[in-house]
Amino acid sequence: MKKIVLFSGGLDSTTCLAKAVSECGSENVIAMSMYYGQKHEKEIDCAKKLVEYYKVKHIQYDLSKIFETSDCTLLKRNDAEIPEESYAAQMEKADGKPVSTYVPFRNGLFLSVAASVALAEGADVIMYGAHKDDAAGSAYPDCSELFCLLMKNAIYEGTGKQIKLEAPYINKNKADIVADGLKLNVPYELTWSCYEGGDHPCGKCGTCIDRQKAFEENGVKDPLYDD
Repeated sequence: MKKIVLFSGGLDSTTCLAKAVSECGSENVIAMSMYYGQKHEKEIDCAKKLVEYYKVKHIQYDLSKIFETSDCTLLKRNDAEIPEESYAAQMEKADGKPVSTYVPFRNGLFLSVAASVALAEGADVIMYGAHKDDAAGSAYPDCSELFCLLMKNAIYEGTGKQIKLEAPYINKNKADIVADGLKLNVPYELTWSCYEGGDHPCGKCGTCIDRQKAFEENGVKDPLYDD
């Protein structure tokens, strides 16, 4: 069994990477990272450190040109401020549409690229770390259970029934992911989740809020925060 893991260097994808390595061995795991024009590259820097830690092959692609016309607030081309509030609060203002930090069909694009590479690399499985906290209704629709099911079927059929899609946390929340990661001894001090690229997490953006809550629910301190 050989697996490709969509890998950002964040908490969710790092836990997926650790899970894949525990199941298949580092020699049978490929981490795939994408640059898409995000405002900071801190996650990519973290990803590089983590692939060294796990001793897995690392493939990187620059897909930023595809998002050149997007108004997503995560992108360098957009000067708008990233919201400093929970996804729930953002959804109340979004009127049923995705939140401003949703990168248009990003996971659909990433998974399609991964399917092509999986065939070339002789991989059997693609893993990604979508979970129900990120789906958050329609906040990030490419993290939903339905989206995952449809992509799973599309990838399987479109690769001649050779590649399977796994999203081990699709029905779980971020606290469940942290719980799993703690069992796997994931070095969370090497990960990065914040939408800002400073020396320390902002603690205010949606992903920071979710991350802090996940560690709190597990009764442990997030190693990215100083005492």
